Amino acid sequence: MTIQVLGPGCKKCEALAAITERAISDLSLDAQLEKVTDYAQIAGMGVMSTPALAIDGTVVLVGKVPDVEQVKLLLTTGA
Repeated sequence: MTIQVLGPGCKKCEALAAITERAISDLSLDAQLEKVTDYAQIAGMGVMSTPALAIDGTVVLVGKVPDVEQVKLLLTTGA
């Protein structure tokens, strides 16, 4: 599983990355976390508001920082 945090590296982007790392750890997932900061790549994924979260190339969250439980739900259901 590849999980991507999309954003320029702002505070909200870093918060989403930290929350996502915790969710991955709590669920003991075999996942790779990537931070995507390139605007062209972010826009190419259809994201116009950051931070965003993508799982295996599919954007599942845009423009907000959820709590750990919400990220766990996204990681286990993809929705």
